[in-house]
This record gives sequence, structure tokens and C-alpha cells, in this order.
Amino acid sequence: MDVSAPPPAEALITDEPVPEGHAPKLSASHEKLVDAIISKARQQQVKAVKGTTAGRPWLSGLASAVLLWLSFAPANLSPLAFLAPVPLLWCCIEQGQVAQRNRALYTTSFLGWLATLQWMRLGDMAMIPAWIALSLYLAVYAPLFVGLTRVAVWRFRWPLVLAAPAVWMGLEYARAHLLTGFAWYQLGHSQYRWLSLIQVSDVFGAYAVSGLVVMAGSSLLLVLTELKVLKTSKASTVAEDEAGYRQMIGCQRQIGLATGLFVVALGYGQWQLSRASFTPGPRAALIQCNFPASLQADPNDAAPIYNAHNKLTGLAVREQPDLIVWPESMFRWPLFDVAPGMTNAELEQAAPAMPPERWRDPTVKQALENDSLKAGAALIYGAQTFVPKEGKVQEYNSAVFVTPTNGVTNRYDKIHRVPFGEYLPLKETLPWLQMLTPYPPDWGLSAGTKAAVFEYKGWRLLPVICFEDTVPHLVRGLVSSASQGDVGQQVDVLVNLSNDGWFHGSSELDQHLVTSVFRAVECRTPLIRAVNTGISAFVDGNGAILDPEKFIDGDRQNRTSARDTAAGDWLKEISCAQVGTIPLDRRTSWYVAYGDWFGMTCSLVVLGLMIAGVRPRRVTA
Repeated sequence: MDVSAPPPAEALITDEPVPEGHAPKLSASHEKLVDAIISKARQQQVKAVKGTTAGRPWLSGLASAVLLWLSFAPANLSPLAFLAPVPLLWCCIEQGQVAQRNRALYTTSFLGWLATLQWMRLGDMAMIPAWIALSLYLAVYAPLFVGLTRVAVWRFRWPLVLAAPAVWMGLEYARAHLLTGFAWYQLGHSQYRWLSLIQVSDVFGAYAVSGLVVMAGSSLLLVLTELKVLKTSKASTVAEDEAGYRQMIGCQRQIGLATGLFVVALGYGQWQLSRASFTPGPRAALIQCNFPASLQADPNDAAPIYNAHNKLTGLAVREQPDLIVWPESMFRWPLFDVAPGMTNAELEQAAPAMPPERWRDPTVKQALENDSLKAGAALIYGAQTFVPKEGKVQEYNSAVFVTPTNGVTNRYDKIHRVPFGEYLPLKETLPWLQMLTPYPPDWGLSAGTKAAVFEYKGWRLLPVICFEDTVPHLVRGLVSSASQGDVGQQVDVLVNLSNDGWFHGSSELDQHLVTSVFRAVECRTPLIRAVNTGISAFVDGNGAILDPEKFIDGDRQNRTSARDTAAGDWLKEISCAQVGTIPLDRRTSWYVAYGDWFGMTCSLVVLGLMIAGVRPRRVTA
């Protein structure tokens, strides 16, 4: 029988008597026919809904990915960051097919991350698989955000303006820790120029700035929802009018709550900016040359690289700096560090191919001491350090501290190594992974174990190397341990040594600087950066990127500023020296004192929603 055409009404009615006031009773066969008609009608309705909404998740995901890309370098259209979460938030409140939505959001997010992280491929062809793999991993967070926010809003009836920021911040916290961590491109980083907004970082970390941006996006979506309700509120029944009215009131309350929290955050920021009272600290010279980096380092480059940096150092010395900083790994001769009392036999066991007397050759340390004496200033150089220990040689990526009076006095060994760039994860557990890399079997740097404080003329300097200034919990931990370990003395300056020559003037250089800005605010500690190819900079405790007092153009292009005077962008892939007085900040930081309690709380919320999301709902009678 064709169920598409309903049978005559009289055919559905039985001959049994019908009680007064009741509808005619259907026969069993006719009941099955009615059920089939209703089922087919529902299927057709679902197909119609699918047909009209199938493309919406794809458009939402694509719109969000494009807006996020535009919010960061190279476009730097930071106001668009407030719009970027809106398409994803729309997916949080609209009905739709889960599998279809997740597939669309994951695919579009993957394409967005590919575009954002395209600078990874510039270092070497071997980095292309890592670029794709990282993008595949990061793409998971978009559908995860939507799914968990839907659990919070639909199952637990949380307000969208609280649920969405909590989930977003919890996922950012997780992303900063999982798989060695990736704390780049947090949504709040796009607002680095809005100083009054980012000041909350010294209490909650940079995660809170992301939360405020998502909260603002949630409010915008609720405004649009309210306008839609007003437009369609010409209902024919009182019940429909009342439902629309209740929905509108709910939107207004959430918007009011979000507005209040945003105003409080801005008020706190303005208060912190008004109470900042900086005092002059050490006068520093940041040396920046332009040497591209590659996996196949040429040992013959050591002398040209040294001479170029030494020449700029000589020009900077005329400005009488107290401190001179070279970038990461720009002093190319290795520094050997042998423990006192180590025997020749132990040295031969650790390095059979190296004569023991070479380990004790003082030439390199004497050269560093002579450089410091000639400059009349303390030096922080980026170098490789080799330490014979426990029958083998350990190699470190180090920041070496030299003073005119005491020579080489201290050293910091990088703790947070870059996976696949400085070491191979799981090398001991899965040795076959070595075959998938371009590195020799003995390749890999050892990890440092603790902070090092460089003290000079009463100032306390805390070095971090390369991408360590993008890891919030690492820098916070180093500052906390260094400040409390020495009779409560506060760290005066964060000193970052980086080599961004791998990325050939791409947007990575801009984003690396932007991310480091938040470390200065979180720790209320000024930050200076000496970076090969750029961008070297002075950053105060408010997160403001300062122009140097003296800009020395090493390329002789008559430049007078670290910025392009026409476009306002930072200059990259140039040689220069920047000299300025570091503004010391005596404010204290709750983030340093109490850590990531806020981000951890948000991550626990995310974990709870994940557990609730996989558990079936209880059906009550």
C-alpha cells in the first residue's frame, strides 16, 4: 500500500459502538497504518531540516577560522577577535546533527590552523610533517568547545556568557600543558595593545583575557538573538508572546552580567596602570643580527657571526650600557664545563674521541672575560655548553653570564626544550622514531633543571631561552622560585634570548613577541628580548612595548627606529642594536604568588562536562 496518500477517513473507523464524547476507535491494522504515516511525515520533516541547515556548520566553522586568522599577525585586526567566537557560539545554541557539525568544525579549524602556522614549514622541509600534525591536533579544540558548551547550556542550563568563557579558558589551559604544551595564539593574545584589558593577567593569567573576549562574543550573540525575538514576537497567542518575552528577559540578564564583569576588568586594569611607578634599572643593549638558521649549521659561520655581533656591541658600548645581551646560540664556540676533581679517566670514558686537556682549555672563557672587560659591562651570551657527566657528555642550550670583574660567573640551561627541534620525545621508549627524523642517533639537547639568577650591581636578572617566554606556567614558576629562594628578593628583569632565524621574517616573529608580552604582565616584571633576525624589544611591567632610547642601524640604511615609520610594523630581518634603560616594577603579582588556580579550575570544569557529556541522560517518567 502506498502510505503517501491517506485512505478515506471512513475506512479507518470500526463498526464497534463509540461511547458518547469519544473519538471513533481505530482497528489494529489501521493504527499501524497511522503510525507509518506519522513516521514518514517526521522523516520528511527531519530531511527538510537537514537540507536547510546542512551547510551552516561549515559556514560557521569557516567564518570563525578566517576571523581568528585575521585577529593575529600578519593582519593584526585585533577587534575581530570579539567576533571570531560568535559563529562557534551559534553552533552551541542551535540544533543540528552532532556528527555533521563536528566534521565541519574540525575540518575548517584544521584549515585555519594550517594557515596560521604556515611559518613552521620555513625552518626546513623536515618541519612540514610537524606543521601538519600540530594543525591536526589543534583542530580538535573547536568541536570540543562547541560540544562541551552545549552540555553546559542545554543539560545544566548554565548561562551562555559564563559557560562559553569557562570552557574556552579550560581548553586553553589544557592546550598549554598537554603534549609538552602549546600556549601560542590564545584568543586574549590578540588584545596585547589594549593595556587596560590585559592587566587582569597578573591575577588570573592570560587565560582570563581570552575569557573576557569570549564573554563579549557571547553577549553579541545574545543581542542578535534578542533582536530576532523582537522581530518574530508578533505571535497569534498569548502563550507564544509570553515565551518570547521570557527569552528576551533571559538574554538581557546575561548581557547585563557580562557587561558588568567586563567593566570590572577594565576598571581593575585602569587602577593598575594608574598605580604603576617605574624606577630606572640597568641600561641594557640588545644586539640583533640577521643570520638565517637551518638544521645543517655550517661550522665556518662561527667567526662571521661573532664578528657581526662584536661590531654592533662596539657601537652600543658608546652608550655606556650596564648589560649587553646577545641572542640564543649566537656565540658559536662551545663552552666546556668540567666538575672540579674529575679525572682524565672519567673524561675519556665520557668522550673517548676528545683529549682530556681540551676539556680544561680556558681559551673560550678567557675570550668571554676579555669581551666583558672591553665593554665595561656584564654580558649574557647564548651558547652551547658541554658537560661530561655519568660516563657521557650532556649538551645544553645555555645563557652564559660574564662580568668584567669575575669572568664567567653563572649559567642557565634551558629547561623547556622544543620537541623535534631540540630533542626527540619518547626516544628511549620508542627508539625507532629516530628513523623518521633527519637527525643522527646521538642528536638531542639535555634539559636544565632549575632557574638561574644573574646578579650584577644589585640587580637580579632571570634568563629564559627561546620559546620558554611563551610558556606561562614555566616563567611563573621560575620567577616564583627565584624570588622566594633568596630571602624573598624579587626578580628585577626577565631576559629572553631567542633565535627566530628559522622563520625568515614571517608572522612567527610578531607572534613570539606578542606572546612574551603577557609574561611581563603576569609576573609584573619587565622583559627584554635579544632575538636573531628580530624582534628584539623592551617590555615594561604593564605589557607596553617600548621604543629604545637609542637605535643603532647595523645595516646602514639610515633607520632611526625599530619600527617601519610608514606602516608602524616592527622591522624584521635586520641588524641593529637597541639601547634603553629598563623600568623596574615593584608591584607584586597574585599570579606569581598563587599560580594557575583559575586556569586549573576552568580545566576541571571542562573535565566535568566531558564526563557528563559521555554519560547518557536519565529519562524520568
